[in-house]
Amino acid sequence: MKNNRSAIQKRQTQLLHYLGEEKNADVAILSELLKVSPITVRRDLDELASRGLVERYFGGARLVSSAQVDDESAYMETTIQHLSQKQAIARCAAEMLEDGDTVFINSSSTALLIYPYIRDKHVLIVTNNGRSLIAPRAPSVELVLTGGEVTGNKQSLVGQLTLETLSRITSTKCIIGVSGISVEGGITTRVLQETSINQAMLRRCNGPKIVVTDSSKIGTQHNFFSGTIHDITHLITDTGADPRAIDAIRSAGVNVTLVEPAEQ
Repeated sequence: MKNNRSAIQKRQTQLLHYLGEEKNADVAILSELLKVSPITVRRDLDELASRGLVERYFGGARLVSSAQVDDESAYMETTIQHLSQKQAIARCAAEMLEDGDTVFINSSSTALLIYPYIRDKHVLIVTNNGRSLIAPRAPSVELVLTGGEVTGNKQSLVGQLTLETLSRITSTKCIIGVSGISVEGGITTRVLQETSINQAMLRRCNGPKIVVTDSSKIGTQHNFFSGTIHDITHLITDTGADPRAIDAIRSAGVNVTLVEPAEQ
């Protein structure tokens, strides 16, 4: 249905992307762009304004500058939070890889932990995670960085160059971390610029599409929409996840694997 929460999130993310490029836009232009009524656009803009992401003016809206900035402090904090859970999740994801795989990995701190666990397998990793350059990896693991604009301390690569690189590659598996995942809200992130990268990775993958995330993200959603729950095939998380949220995700057709935190 057009008005379910995932569809609304997707439409609002498109609005934010457009405002990010054009800085401001009239309701009539946005209505034509998204093929929805002006009333729907106004309702979306009002909701985004209530969350501090856009500033409304008569007949249109402009993007609030802070909405364009990475939440770098949050990234640095979550890098060390739930580390034992993330390590167990990364190890499980590595076990799903097979010799000869081409794998997309996004900029998440959980996905980055996979490298030490890929052993005795020849795989090609394609990633927009600049921190992959310093991650320990076996000689059998080839690394390709997408290129693109570096987003501050997080060192993720975004922008048109990143998307153009991904458009030329088809992966056999895709491993992405998220800021939130739920049946209603789909998969979401804190960083607007990364939604199009996540979407491209999912679209260009012809095999398992795996979300890796610790249990604190299960059943939650953030501002920026990367895909519906039906855009992924697998979820790997830890045993601390809300059982009701896990049951709902399983009922949506996603294969869910729960892992115990790694021993420290």
